[in-house]
Amino acid sequence: WALHLENIIVSLTGQYECTFATYPYGTKAIKIQLTVKAEGKHYLKKVWLKQTLEIPCLEDATSENLSTYPLKWPVGENGRKEELVTKEPSGPAVYKNSSVLYGQRVLLDLNNTLKVFPTKITGDGSVFSCHVLYHPERVQKSSTTVRVFGK
Repeated sequence: WALHLENIIVSLTGQYECTFATYPYGTKAIKIQLTVKAEGKHYLKKVWLKQTLEIPCLEDATSENLSTYPLKWPVGENGRKEELVTKEPSGPAVYKNSSVLYGQRVLLDLNNTLKVFPTKITGDGSVFSCHVLYHPERVQKSSTTVRVFGK
């Protein structure tokens, strides 16, 4: 016996039970916990040199209130990855100002949009990610690659 699921989506996460009758032993059942993890989405953002870069956390999550979940904003560039900002529910944003490239230029807006001002040419090709922890096994991610252009 097997259960085949197609077109898997995150909302299929849950406990599934298979029950069958046997003779002469009676009813048998087994429960299986299925966890569906989202792969996340990737975006490309173009910005002019010395302008403000604004990246929404999850572009398609307008229906969900992100302030009730922990989130973090890591950035990757040149093979390195560092965390810029973390935020716990109902708490203030915690900035990791040890970053040489971003330091005091990062701000987390009220709607969890990351703002970087001013953009520098060193930010070209950087990948900013937003990770929202809905549950220890359910993290929704979006990432944005930044292209910086000069005039």
